[in-house]
Amino acid sequence: MLSVRALFGIGFLVTSRAAAVFAQTGKCPLSPSTHNHQNDCYSSRPASAMAQSIKYLGQEEAQRIDEELFSEYGFSVDQLMELAGLSCATAVTRAYPLSCLVKPKPTVLVICGPGNNGGDGLVCARHLKLFGYEPSILYPKRPNKPLFQGLTTQCQKMEIPFLTEMPEAPVIDEAFNLVIDAIFGFSFKGAVREPFGSIIDVLKKTTVPIASIDIPSGWDVEQGSVDGLQPDTLISLTAPKNSATLFKGRHHFLGGRFVPPALERKYQLNLPRYPETDCVLKL
Repeated sequence: MLSVRALFGIGFLVTSRAAAVFAQTGKCPLSPSTHNHQNDCYSSRPASAMAQSIKYLGQEEAQRIDEELFSEYGFSVDQLMELAGLSCATAVTRAYPLSCLVKPKPTVLVICGPGNNGGDGLVCARHLKLFGYEPSILYPKRPNKPLFQGLTTQCQKMEIPFLTEMPEAPVIDEAFNLVIDAIFGFSFKGAVREPFGSIIDVLKKTTVPIASIDIPSGWDVEQGSVDGLQPDTLISLTAPKNSATLFKGRHHFLGGRFVPPALERKYQLNLPRYPETDCVLKL
């Protein structure tokens, strides 16, 4: 367990590498929050022509689909979590390639909540480490279940540091290239409890891009949020949720390439075809 100060010291500063990359390629490697950035650096595959016809799910319907995946189709929680986390990590590589990160290191802050969305974040962090990124994890409320304990151990064995406290917004902006929001998923209801209310408030003040897994944390699954977290990237899993219609960021990905055809037909999901062997699709 490391404190923010111990891990990062004074903090990172943007180096002259950004200017060098722009001079050589004409593409700006700076984060979307930087003035006069070029969107070229955060490119992805062309949007699917079928994206407009995908079914968006309400909270109860999304829960029923998950239950059927477990009870009728033989999937386990950890199996789907692994596939979802891999999809999220892959989406991050598409939206924020290593070549476009300008901090001295390709640092990523992954903030995990107490439920399955947090588990997706742990898996995402592990795969990002394998992909060449340098994730750090904030995991303030850890479930006392073997599944989450195992995922935590896997990240520790991958030498991914766990922070002991939430950094302040200026520290995040200096030390990290982006933040992965894996706090709350589509099962979230009611008011946001501490420490996550304070964490989300800090995230609202950051300028680095935020990528939210399935639902921007704190949003109402059906109605979204007017003054809540506004991520740069949303990674919808299985199918987008109703609140995704209000997402105004630059990158919306669909991940979780595991839905059986009969289940897709039953719920009329009308999922697009993923390209080749990809596990994510940009909508």
